[in-house]
Amino acid sequence: MVTDASTWIALAPVVVLAVTSFVLFLADSIKPGETNNALLAGLSLAGILGALAVSVWYFFTGVGRPEGLSLLADQVVVDGMSLFFTFVVASVAALVVLGSYDYLHDHPHKGEFYSLIVLATTGMALMANANSLVVAFVAIELSSLSSFALVASLKHNRGSIEAGLKYFLIGALSSAILVYGISLVYAVTGSLQLDAVAAGVAETDNIGILGIGVLMLVGGVAYKTASVPFHFWAPEAYEGAPAPVSAFLSSASKAAGFVIAFRVFIEGFPLETVVGLGIDWVLIFQVLAVVTMIVGNFAAAMQENVKRMLAYSSVGHAGYVLIGLAALGGGNDVAVMGAAMMHLLVYGFMNTGAFLFVALAEYRGVGRTFEDYNGLWHRAPIACAAMTVFLFSLAGLPIGGGFLSKYALFTAAIGAGYWWLAAVGALASALSLFYYSRLVKAILIEDPVREFDVSRQPVGLYVAIVAAAIMTIALLPAFPVVDLAQAAASTLLA
Repeated sequence: MVTDASTWIALAPVVVLAVTSFVLFLADSIKPGETNNALLAGLSLAGILGALAVSVWYFFTGVGRPEGLSLLADQVVVDGMSLFFTFVVASVAALVVLGSYDYLHDHPHKGEFYSLIVLATTGMALMANANSLVVAFVAIELSSLSSFALVASLKHNRGSIEAGLKYFLIGALSSAILVYGISLVYAVTGSLQLDAVAAGVAETDNIGILGIGVLMLVGGVAYKTASVPFHFWAPEAYEGAPAPVSAFLSSASKAAGFVIAFRVFIEGFPLETVVGLGIDWVLIFQVLAVVTMIVGNFAAAMQENVKRMLAYSSVGHAGYVLIGLAALGGGNDVAVMGAAMMHLLVYGFMNTGAFLFVALAEYRGVGRTFEDYNGLWHRAPIACAAMTVFLFSLAGLPIGGGFLSKYALFTAAIGAGYWWLAAVGALASALSLFYYSRLVKAILIEDPVREFDVSRQPVGLYVAIVAAAIMTIALLPAFPVVDLAQAAASTLLA
Protein backbone atom coordinates (compact mmCIF):
# COMPACT_ATOMS: atom_id res chain seq x y z
CA MET A 1 0.00 0.00 0.00
CA VAL A 2 1.56 3.32 -1.10
CA THR A 3 0.86 6.30 1.15
CA ASP A 4 1.85 9.90 1.94
CA ALA A 5 4.24 11.70 -0.43
CA SER A 6 4.80 8.59 -2.53
CA THR A 7 1.08 8.59 -3.36
CA TRP A 8 1.31 11.95 -5.08
CA ILE A 9 4.56 10.94 -6.79
CA ALA A 10 2.85 7.86 -8.20
CA LEU A 11 -0.10 10.01 -9.34
CA ALA A 12 2.21 12.64 -10.84
CA PRO A 13 0.55 12.73 -14.31
CA VAL A 14 -2.86 13.53 -12.80
CA VAL A 15 -1.36 15.97 -10.30
CA VAL A 16 0.58 17.84 -13.00
CA LEU A 17 -2.58 18.23 -15.09
CA ALA A 18 -4.64 19.42 -12.10
CA VAL A 19 -2.00 21.97 -11.08
CA THR A 20 -1.74 23.21 -14.66
CA SER A 21 -5.49 23.83 -14.85
CA PHE A 22 -5.40 25.94 -11.68
CA VAL A 23 -2.35 27.87 -12.91
CA LEU A 24 -4.27 28.68 -16.09
CA PHE A 25 -7.27 29.89 -14.10
CA LEU A 26 -4.96 32.05 -11.98
CA ALA A 27 -3.07 33.46 -14.98
CA ASP A 28 -6.28 34.42 -16.73
CA SER A 29 -7.82 35.93 -13.59
CA ILE A 30 -5.17 38.66 -13.50
CA LYS A 31 -6.51 40.27 -16.68
CA PRO A 32 -9.61 38.34 -17.74
CA GLY A 33 -10.05 38.24 -21.48
CA GLU A 34 -6.75 40.04 -22.09
CA THR A 35 -4.18 37.39 -21.21
CA ASN A 36 -1.71 36.63 -23.97
CA ASN A 37 -2.85 33.72 -26.14
CA ALA A 38 0.71 32.43 -26.54
CA LEU A 39 1.21 32.40 -22.74
CA LEU A 40 -1.98 30.43 -22.11
CA ALA A 41 -1.31 27.97 -24.91
CA GLY A 42 2.29 27.57 -23.75
CA LEU A 43 1.30 26.90 -20.15
CA SER A 44 -1.32 24.38 -21.26
CA LEU A 45 1.06 22.60 -23.60
CA ALA A 46 3.85 22.52 -21.01
CA GLY A 47 1.60 20.96 -18.38
CA ILE A 48 0.12 18.38 -20.76
CA LEU A 49 3.52 17.41 -22.18
CA GLY A 50 4.86 17.18 -18.62
CA ALA A 51 2.13 14.71 -17.67
CA LEU A 52 2.70 12.80 -20.92
CA ALA A 53 6.46 12.58 -20.29
CA VAL A 54 5.95 11.31 -16.74
CA SER A 55 3.48 8.65 -17.88
CA VAL A 56 5.94 7.44 -20.54
CA TRP A 57 8.79 7.42 -18.01
CA TYR A 58 6.74 5.47 -15.49
CA PHE A 59 5.61 2.98 -18.14
CA PHE A 60 9.08 2.13 -19.39
CA THR A 61 10.66 2.06 -15.91
CA GLY A 62 8.06 -0.47 -14.78
CA VAL A 63 6.15 1.67 -12.28
CA GLY A 64 2.95 -0.12 -11.32
CA ARG A 65 3.92 -3.37 -13.02
CA PRO A 66 3.27 -6.22 -12.90
CA GLU A 67 0.66 -5.98 -10.14
CA GLY A 68 -0.06 -2.24 -9.98
CA LEU A 69 0.22 0.28 -7.15
CA SER A 70 -2.90 0.62 -5.00
CA LEU A 71 -3.32 4.11 -3.59
CA LEU A 72 -5.71 5.95 -1.28
CA ALA A 73 -7.19 2.88 0.37
CA ASP A 74 -7.28 0.99 -2.93
CA GLN A 75 -9.58 3.57 -4.53
CA VAL A 76 -6.98 4.51 -7.13
CA VAL A 77 -4.47 2.35 -8.97
CA VAL A 78 -1.39 3.06 -11.08
CA ASP A 79 -0.55 0.27 -13.52
CA GLY A 80 0.37 -0.32 -17.14
CA MET A 81 -3.16 0.29 -18.38
CA SER A 82 -3.59 3.60 -16.53
CA LEU A 83 -0.26 4.89 -17.84
CA PHE A 84 -1.04 3.75 -21.38
CA PHE A 85 -4.36 5.59 -21.44
CA THR A 86 -2.90 8.67 -19.76
CA PHE A 87 -0.46 8.81 -22.66
CA VAL A 88 -3.33 8.54 -25.17
CA VAL A 89 -5.49 11.31 -23.67
CA ALA A 90 -2.48 13.58 -23.04
CA SER A 91 -1.29 13.14 -26.64
CA VAL A 92 -4.70 14.12 -27.98
CA ALA A 93 -4.93 17.08 -25.61
CA ALA A 94 -1.48 18.33 -26.68
CA LEU A 95 -2.48 18.24 -30.36
CA VAL A 96 -5.78 20.00 -29.58
CA VAL A 97 -4.09 22.77 -27.60
CA LEU A 98 -1.55 23.26 -30.38
CA GLY A 99 -4.28 23.46 -32.98
CA SER A 100 -6.42 25.76 -30.82
CA TYR A 101 -3.72 28.43 -30.71
CA ASP A 102 -4.70 29.67 -34.18
CA TYR A 103 -8.34 28.64 -34.01
CA LEU A 104 -8.83 30.85 -30.91
CA HIS A 105 -7.14 33.86 -32.47
CA ASP A 106 -10.27 36.02 -32.19
CA HIS A 107 -11.88 34.12 -29.29
CA PRO A 108 -12.62 36.38 -26.28
CA HIS A 109 -12.46 33.61 -23.66
CA LYS A 110 -9.14 31.91 -24.30
CA GLY A 111 -8.26 31.44 -20.64
CA GLU A 112 -11.45 29.57 -19.85
CA PHE A 113 -11.05 27.43 -22.97
CA TYR A 114 -7.52 26.24 -22.18
CA SER A 115 -8.37 25.73 -18.50
CA LEU A 116 -11.35 23.56 -19.38
CA ILE A 117 -9.32 21.50 -21.85
CA VAL A 118 -6.71 20.73 -19.19
CA LEU A 119 -9.36 20.15 -16.51
CA ALA A 120 -11.21 17.70 -18.76
CA THR A 121 -7.90 15.94 -19.47
CA THR A 122 -7.34 15.69 -15.70
CA GLY A 123 -10.69 13.96 -15.33
CA MET A 124 -9.90 11.56 -18.17
CA ALA A 125 -6.50 10.70 -16.68
CA LEU A 126 -8.17 10.07 -13.32
CA MET A 127 -10.67 7.78 -15.07
CA ALA A 128 -7.72 5.65 -16.15
CA ASN A 129 -6.59 5.37 -12.51
CA ALA A 130 -10.01 4.71 -10.99
CA ASN A 131 -10.22 1.49 -9.00
CA SER A 132 -13.57 2.30 -7.43
CA LEU A 133 -17.02 3.01 -8.87
CA VAL A 134 -17.28 6.26 -6.93
CA VAL A 135 -13.87 7.50 -8.14
CA ALA A 136 -14.85 6.53 -11.68
CA PHE A 137 -18.10 8.51 -11.37
CA VAL A 138 -16.36 11.59 -9.97
CA ALA A 139 -13.74 11.45 -12.74
CA ILE A 140 -16.45 11.07 -15.40
CA GLU A 141 -18.32 14.08 -14.02
CA LEU A 142 -15.14 16.19 -13.90
CA SER A 143 -14.50 15.37 -17.53
CA SER A 144 -18.14 15.74 -18.59
CA LEU A 145 -18.86 19.09 -16.93
CA SER A 146 -15.77 20.58 -18.53
CA SER A 147 -16.77 19.09 -21.89
CA PHE A 148 -20.29 20.56 -21.72
CA ALA A 149 -18.79 24.03 -21.34
CA LEU A 150 -16.28 23.43 -24.12
CA VAL A 151 -18.97 22.43 -26.61
CA ALA A 152 -20.90 25.64 -25.84
CA SER A 153 -17.76 27.83 -25.72
CA LEU A 154 -18.71 29.76 -28.88
CA LYS A 155 -21.11 31.90 -26.87
CA HIS A 156 -22.37 33.94 -29.82
CA ASN A 157 -22.88 30.92 -32.07
CA ARG A 158 -26.38 29.47 -31.92
CA GLY A 159 -25.22 26.05 -33.13
CA SER A 160 -22.61 25.82 -30.38
CA ILE A 161 -25.06 26.80 -27.64
CA GLU A 162 -27.68 24.36 -28.93
CA ALA A 163 -25.12 21.54 -29.13
CA GLY A 164 -23.93 22.27 -25.60
CA LEU A 165 -27.49 22.19 -24.26
CA LYS A 166 -28.31 18.89 -25.98
CA TYR A 167 -25.04 17.39 -24.80
CA PHE A 168 -25.74 18.53 -21.24
CA LEU A 169 -29.28 17.14 -21.15
CA ILE A 170 -28.30 13.75 -22.54
CA GLY A 171 -25.25 13.71 -20.27
CA ALA A 172 -27.39 14.43 -17.21
CA LEU A 173 -29.69 11.52 -18.09
CA SER A 174 -26.69 9.26 -18.64
CA SER A 175 -25.17 10.27 -15.29
CA ALA A 176 -28.45 9.49 -13.55
CA ILE A 177 -28.53 6.03 -15.14
CA LEU A 178 -24.89 5.40 -14.24
CA VAL A 179 -25.16 6.52 -10.61
CA TYR A 180 -28.35 4.51 -10.13
CA GLY A 181 -26.57 1.46 -11.49
CA ILE A 182 -23.71 2.10 -9.07
CA SER A 183 -26.18 2.35 -6.18
CA LEU A 184 -27.73 -1.01 -7.11
CA VAL A 185 -24.31 -2.66 -7.27
CA TYR A 186 -23.48 -1.17 -3.86
CA ALA A 187 -26.78 -2.42 -2.44
CA VAL A 188 -25.93 -5.95 -3.57
CA THR A 189 -22.21 -6.10 -2.81
CA GLY A 190 -21.82 -3.57 0.01
CA SER A 191 -18.77 -2.02 -1.63
CA LEU A 192 -17.65 0.33 -4.38
CA GLN A 193 -14.01 -0.75 -4.62
CA LEU A 194 -13.70 -3.08 -7.60
CA ASP A 195 -11.95 -6.02 -5.94
CA ALA A 196 -14.49 -5.95 -3.11
CA VAL A 197 -17.33 -5.68 -5.64
CA ALA A 198 -16.03 -8.82 -7.35
CA ALA A 199 -15.95 -10.64 -4.01
CA GLY A 200 -19.49 -9.47 -3.22
CA VAL A 201 -20.76 -10.56 -6.61
CA ALA A 202 -19.47 -14.10 -5.99
CA GLU A 203 -21.49 -14.32 -2.75
CA THR A 204 -24.74 -12.53 -3.65
CA ASP A 205 -28.20 -14.01 -3.99
CA ASN A 206 -29.77 -10.83 -5.42
CA ILE A 207 -29.19 -11.76 -9.04
CA GLY A 208 -32.02 -9.62 -10.43
CA ILE A 209 -30.90 -6.39 -8.77
CA LEU A 210 -27.28 -7.05 -9.71
CA GLY A 211 -28.28 -7.70 -13.33
CA ILE A 212 -30.15 -4.39 -13.54
CA GLY A 213 -27.18 -2.61 -11.99
CA VAL A 214 -24.76 -4.13 -14.51
CA LEU A 215 -27.09 -3.20 -17.37
CA MET A 216 -27.18 0.42 -16.18
CA LEU A 217 -23.39 0.50 -15.94
CA VAL A 218 -23.25 -0.71 -19.54
CA GLY A 219 -25.55 2.18 -20.49
CA GLY A 220 -23.32 4.67 -18.70
CA VAL A 221 -20.13 3.60 -20.47
CA ALA A 222 -21.97 3.27 -23.80
CA TYR A 223 -22.90 6.95 -23.52
CA LYS A 224 -19.33 7.95 -22.71
CA THR A 225 -17.97 6.00 -25.68
CA ALA A 226 -20.76 7.13 -28.06
CA SER A 227 -21.89 3.56 -28.66
CA VAL A 228 -25.31 2.73 -30.15
CA PRO A 229 -28.00 3.34 -28.88
CA PHE A 230 -26.45 6.06 -26.68
CA HIS A 231 -24.73 7.78 -29.60
CA PHE A 232 -27.28 10.46 -30.53
CA TRP A 233 -25.42 13.22 -28.71
CA ALA A 234 -22.22 12.76 -30.71
CA PRO A 235 -23.25 14.14 -34.16
CA GLU A 236 -25.02 17.11 -32.55
CA ALA A 237 -22.19 17.93 -30.15
CA TYR A 238 -19.38 17.44 -32.68
CA GLU A 239 -21.12 19.51 -35.35
CA GLY A 240 -21.91 22.47 -33.10
CA ALA A 241 -18.69 22.49 -31.07
CA PRO A 242 -15.48 24.21 -32.16
CA ALA A 243 -13.62 21.69 -34.33
CA PRO A 244 -10.68 21.28 -31.86
CA VAL A 245 -13.23 20.40 -29.17
CA SER A 246 -14.82 17.87 -31.52
CA ALA A 247 -11.36 16.33 -31.97
CA PHE A 248 -10.86 16.23 -28.22
CA LEU A 249 -14.21 14.63 -27.42
CA SER A 250 -14.17 12.08 -30.23
CA SER A 251 -10.67 10.84 -29.37
CA ALA A 252 -9.62 11.49 -25.76
CA SER A 253 -13.08 11.21 -24.23
CA LYS A 254 -13.74 7.96 -26.08
CA ALA A 255 -10.44 6.47 -24.88
CA ALA A 256 -11.23 7.48 -21.29
CA GLY A 257 -14.68 5.93 -21.52
CA PHE A 258 -13.22 2.65 -22.70
CA VAL A 259 -10.62 2.43 -19.95
CA ILE A 260 -13.47 2.75 -17.43
CA ALA A 261 -15.36 -0.02 -19.23
CA PHE A 262 -12.29 -2.28 -19.37
CA ARG A 263 -11.42 -1.88 -15.70
CA VAL A 264 -14.93 -1.92 -14.22
CA PHE A 265 -16.22 -4.99 -16.03
CA ILE A 266 -13.07 -7.10 -16.00
CA GLU A 267 -12.14 -6.40 -12.38
CA GLY A 268 -15.53 -5.74 -10.80
CA PHE A 269 -17.57 -8.39 -12.58
CA PRO A 270 -15.25 -11.30 -13.43
CA LEU A 271 -16.64 -13.23 -16.37
CA GLU A 272 -16.18 -16.65 -14.82
CA THR A 273 -18.27 -15.50 -11.84
CA VAL A 274 -21.12 -13.54 -13.41
CA VAL A 275 -21.77 -16.01 -16.25
CA GLY A 276 -22.54 -18.61 -13.62
CA LEU A 277 -25.11 -16.20 -12.20
CA GLY A 278 -26.76 -15.73 -15.59
CA ILE A 279 -25.30 -12.23 -16.17
CA ASP A 280 -23.37 -12.43 -19.44
CA TRP A 281 -22.08 -8.90 -20.04
CA VAL A 282 -19.88 -10.18 -22.89
CA LEU A 283 -23.04 -11.03 -24.81
CA ILE A 284 -24.33 -7.49 -24.24
CA PHE A 285 -21.11 -6.03 -25.60
CA GLN A 286 -21.25 -8.38 -28.59
CA VAL A 287 -24.65 -6.97 -29.51
CA LEU A 288 -23.45 -3.41 -28.91
CA ALA A 289 -20.31 -3.97 -31.01
CA VAL A 290 -22.21 -5.31 -34.03
CA VAL A 291 -24.98 -2.70 -33.90
CA THR A 292 -22.51 0.16 -33.33
CA MET A 293 -20.28 -0.85 -36.25
CA ILE A 294 -23.25 -1.19 -38.60
CA VAL A 295 -25.22 1.90 -37.55
CA GLY A 296 -22.18 4.16 -37.28
CA ASN A 297 -20.84 3.33 -40.73
CA PHE A 298 -24.18 3.32 -42.54
CA ALA A 299 -25.11 6.66 -40.97
CA ALA A 300 -21.73 8.12 -41.93
CA ALA A 301 -22.20 6.99 -45.52
CA MET A 302 -25.41 9.02 -45.78
CA GLN A 303 -24.00 12.35 -44.56
CA GLU A 304 -23.30 15.43 -46.66
CA ASN A 305 -21.84 17.40 -43.75
CA VAL A 306 -18.16 16.58 -43.20
CA LYS A 307 -18.26 17.04 -39.42
CA ARG A 308 -21.31 14.80 -39.06
CA MET A 309 -19.67 12.20 -41.28
CA LEU A 310 -16.64 12.15 -38.99
CA ALA A 311 -18.96 12.04 -35.96
CA TYR A 312 -20.76 8.93 -37.20
CA SER A 313 -17.41 7.49 -38.25
CA SER A 314 -16.36 7.94 -34.62
CA VAL A 315 -19.42 5.93 -33.57
CA GLY A 316 -18.36 3.16 -35.96
CA HIS A 317 -14.86 3.08 -34.47
CA ALA A 318 -16.38 2.69 -31.01
CA GLY A 319 -17.86 -0.53 -32.37
CA TYR A 320 -14.43 -1.79 -33.41
CA VAL A 321 -13.00 -1.13 -29.93
CA LEU A 322 -16.00 -2.85 -28.31
CA ILE A 323 -14.64 -6.07 -29.83
CA GLY A 324 -12.04 -5.83 -27.05
CA LEU A 325 -14.81 -6.62 -24.56
CA ALA A 326 -17.06 -8.64 -26.86
CA ALA A 327 -14.38 -11.25 -27.65
CA LEU A 328 -13.30 -11.95 -24.07
CA GLY A 329 -13.61 -15.45 -22.69
CA GLY A 330 -12.36 -17.16 -25.84
CA GLY A 331 -8.87 -17.92 -24.54
CA ASN A 332 -7.18 -15.00 -26.32
CA ASP A 333 -8.02 -12.24 -23.85
CA VAL A 334 -4.67 -10.44 -23.65
CA ALA A 335 -4.33 -10.25 -27.44
CA VAL A 336 -7.91 -9.01 -27.87
CA MET A 337 -7.65 -6.36 -25.15
CA GLY A 338 -4.19 -5.26 -26.27
CA ALA A 339 -5.41 -4.87 -29.88
CA ALA A 340 -8.36 -2.75 -28.73
CA MET A 341 -6.00 -0.52 -26.76
CA MET A 342 -3.67 -0.28 -29.76
CA HIS A 343 -6.58 0.83 -31.93
CA LEU A 344 -7.49 3.56 -29.43
CA LEU A 345 -3.88 4.79 -29.53
CA VAL A 346 -3.77 4.97 -33.33
CA TYR A 347 -7.30 6.35 -33.48
CA GLY A 348 -6.27 9.14 -31.13
CA PHE A 349 -3.80 10.47 -33.70
CA MET A 350 -5.64 9.86 -36.97
CA ASN A 351 -9.06 11.01 -35.78
CA THR A 352 -7.69 14.07 -33.97
CA GLY A 353 -5.77 14.98 -37.11
CA ALA A 354 -8.92 14.65 -39.24
CA PHE A 355 -10.92 16.98 -37.01
CA LEU A 356 -8.03 19.45 -36.85
CA PHE A 357 -8.09 19.50 -40.65
CA VAL A 358 -11.76 20.49 -40.35
CA ALA A 359 -10.64 23.19 -37.90
CA LEU A 360 -8.22 24.45 -40.56
CA ALA A 361 -11.07 24.50 -43.09
CA GLU A 362 -13.26 26.46 -40.67
CA TYR A 363 -10.37 28.84 -40.02
CA ARG A 364 -10.17 29.43 -43.79
CA GLY A 365 -13.91 30.06 -44.03
CA VAL A 366 -14.65 26.83 -45.89
CA GLY A 367 -18.23 25.53 -45.66
CA ARG A 368 -19.33 22.27 -44.07
CA THR A 369 -20.38 20.04 -46.97
CA PHE A 370 -18.29 17.73 -49.13
CA GLU A 371 -18.73 20.11 -52.04
CA ASP A 372 -17.32 22.99 -50.01
CA TYR A 373 -14.08 21.03 -49.65
CA ASN A 374 -13.60 20.74 -53.41
CA GLY A 375 -10.13 21.64 -54.57
CA LEU A 376 -8.59 22.39 -51.17
CA TRP A 377 -5.47 20.64 -52.45
CA HIS A 378 -4.59 23.73 -54.48
CA ARG A 379 -4.52 25.97 -51.37
CA ALA A 380 -3.28 23.63 -48.63
CA PRO A 381 -1.37 20.72 -50.20
CA ILE A 382 0.47 19.64 -47.05
CA ALA A 383 -2.67 19.57 -44.91
CA CYS A 384 -4.60 17.76 -47.65
CA ALA A 385 -1.89 15.11 -47.96
CA ALA A 386 -2.10 14.62 -44.20
CA MET A 387 -5.90 14.39 -44.36
CA THR A 388 -5.61 11.70 -47.03
CA VAL A 389 -3.41 9.71 -44.67
CA PHE A 390 -5.91 10.14 -41.83
CA LEU A 391 -8.93 9.08 -43.87
CA PHE A 392 -7.36 6.05 -45.52
CA SER A 393 -5.85 4.98 -42.20
CA LEU A 394 -9.27 5.30 -40.55
CA ALA A 395 -10.61 3.03 -43.30
CA GLY A 396 -7.88 0.47 -42.53
CA LEU A 397 -5.76 0.78 -45.66
CA PRO A 398 -2.01 0.11 -45.24
CA ILE A 399 -1.09 3.78 -45.31
CA GLY A 400 -1.14 4.35 -41.56
CA GLY A 401 -1.41 2.67 -38.18
CA GLY A 402 -5.15 2.08 -38.58
CA PHE A 403 -4.33 -0.91 -40.79
CA LEU A 404 -2.09 -2.48 -38.14
CA SER A 405 -4.53 -1.91 -35.27
CA LYS A 406 -7.52 -3.29 -37.19
CA TYR A 407 -5.47 -6.26 -38.38
CA ALA A 408 -4.39 -7.01 -34.81
CA LEU A 409 -7.95 -6.57 -33.52
CA PHE A 410 -9.63 -8.76 -36.12
CA THR A 411 -7.02 -11.52 -35.98
CA ALA A 412 -7.23 -11.53 -32.17
CA ALA A 413 -11.03 -11.87 -32.37
CA ILE A 414 -10.64 -14.78 -34.81
CA GLY A 415 -8.10 -16.36 -32.48
CA ALA A 416 -10.64 -16.13 -29.67
CA GLY A 417 -13.24 -17.92 -31.80
CA TYR A 418 -15.32 -14.85 -32.62
CA TRP A 419 -14.68 -14.82 -36.36
CA TRP A 420 -18.11 -13.29 -37.00
CA LEU A 421 -17.16 -10.16 -35.05
CA ALA A 422 -14.09 -9.79 -37.26
CA ALA A 423 -16.23 -10.35 -40.35
CA VAL A 424 -18.67 -7.60 -39.37
CA GLY A 425 -15.73 -5.31 -38.62
CA ALA A 426 -14.13 -6.00 -42.00
CA LEU A 427 -17.38 -5.34 -43.86
CA ALA A 428 -17.94 -2.13 -41.90
CA SER A 429 -14.39 -1.03 -42.76
CA ALA A 430 -15.06 -1.70 -46.44
CA LEU A 431 -18.16 0.50 -46.25
CA SER A 432 -16.19 3.25 -44.52
CA LEU A 433 -13.81 3.38 -47.49
CA PHE A 434 -16.75 4.66 -49.57
CA TYR A 435 -17.43 7.80 -47.56
CA TYR A 436 -13.79 8.49 -46.72
CA SER A 437 -12.98 8.27 -50.44
CA ARG A 438 -15.73 10.78 -51.20
CA LEU A 439 -13.94 13.39 -49.11
CA VAL A 440 -10.53 12.50 -50.56
CA LYS A 441 -12.00 12.84 -54.05
CA ALA A 442 -13.45 16.26 -53.20
CA ILE A 443 -10.18 17.50 -51.74
CA LEU A 444 -7.76 16.13 -54.36
CA ILE A 445 -9.68 15.79 -57.62
CA GLU A 446 -12.66 18.14 -57.79
CA ASP A 447 -12.27 21.74 -58.97
CA PRO A 448 -12.60 24.49 -56.34
CA VAL A 449 -16.05 26.07 -56.02
CA ARG A 450 -14.63 29.36 -54.71
CA GLU A 451 -11.49 31.08 -53.46
CA PHE A 452 -10.29 30.74 -49.87
CA ASP A 453 -8.72 33.23 -47.49
CA VAL A 454 -5.01 32.44 -47.22
CA SER A 455 -3.85 35.78 -45.86
CA ARG A 456 -3.01 34.27 -42.44
CA GLN A 457 -0.94 31.14 -41.95
CA PRO A 458 -2.15 29.05 -38.96
CA VAL A 459 1.22 27.65 -37.93
CA GLY A 460 -0.10 25.89 -34.82
CA LEU A 461 -2.80 24.06 -36.77
CA TYR A 462 -0.32 22.99 -39.43
CA VAL A 463 2.16 21.71 -36.85
CA ALA A 464 -0.56 19.73 -35.05
CA ILE A 465 -1.88 18.22 -38.29
CA VAL A 466 1.58 17.26 -39.55
CA ALA A 467 2.55 15.82 -36.15
CA ALA A 468 -0.61 13.70 -36.11
CA ALA A 469 0.11 12.50 -39.66
CA ILE A 470 3.69 11.58 -38.79
CA MET A 471 2.52 9.56 -35.77
CA THR A 472 -0.21 7.87 -37.83
CA ILE A 473 2.32 6.76 -40.46
CA ALA A 474 4.97 5.84 -37.89
CA LEU A 475 2.56 3.50 -36.12
CA LEU A 476 2.03 1.39 -39.28
CA PRO A 477 5.21 -0.69 -38.90
CA ALA A 478 5.27 -0.33 -35.11
CA PHE A 479 4.61 -3.96 -34.16
CA PRO A 480 6.43 -3.49 -30.81
CA VAL A 481 3.64 -1.04 -29.86
CA VAL A 482 1.18 -3.95 -30.08
CA ASP A 483 3.37 -5.82 -27.60
CA LEU A 484 3.41 -2.79 -25.29
CA ALA A 485 -0.37 -2.55 -25.46
CA GLN A 486 -0.68 -6.24 -24.64
CA ALA A 487 1.75 -5.80 -21.73
CA ALA A 488 -0.47 -3.01 -20.41
CA ALA A 489 -3.57 -5.19 -20.87
CA SER A 490 -1.95 -8.08 -19.07
CA THR A 491 -1.74 -6.03 -15.85
CA LEU A 492 -5.54 -5.99 -15.84
CA LEU A 493 -6.08 -9.57 -16.96
CA ALA A 494 -3.39 -11.19 -14.79
